[in-house]
Amino acid sequence: IIAKQKDTAPKHEVHGAYEYHKHLIVSKEENQCTVAIMEIPPLKAAFPYHYHVDITEVFYIISGEGSLRTEEGETKVTAGDVLVFPPGSAGSHKLCNTSPTEVLRYLDCDTTSRSDVAFYPDSGKIGLILNGKPHSFYKEADRTSYYDGEF
Repeated sequence: IIAKQKDTAPKHEVHGAYEYHKHLIVSKEENQCTVAIMEIPPLKAAFPYHYHVDITEVFYIISGEGSLRTEEGETKVTAGDVLVFPPGSAGSHKLCNTSPTEVLRYLDCDTTSRSDVAFYPDSGKIGLILNGKPHSFYKEADRTSYYDGEF
């Protein structure tokens, strides 16, 4: 596949401090990885601090600069950096655009799984992701036993 960003219609999401434009190059259907070009506007983040149980994410910073939060703390990232987030809490991450004027652009390559669970440590949420799409989100505090409600 040879793809050009200009030939892909971006998906645009805005939620308060979170905003992004996603140019999907390779979708999950019939593939073992997804590929997208992500654009984060100035002083925004694409997603909250999180990690996946079954997905590895790899980012290549194309242009701009940002701040990457991981379990080890905050680190500055710039064009040419490769960021790898393995499954599990060791892969916890949040990428923020720190520029007041420039867009942060990166190539996002993720492994796929029919089902995945994402954890959001800051908000105490758990998200179910089915076939690459957000399905349901719950507060971890609502956890119950396996047989709760069963007769």
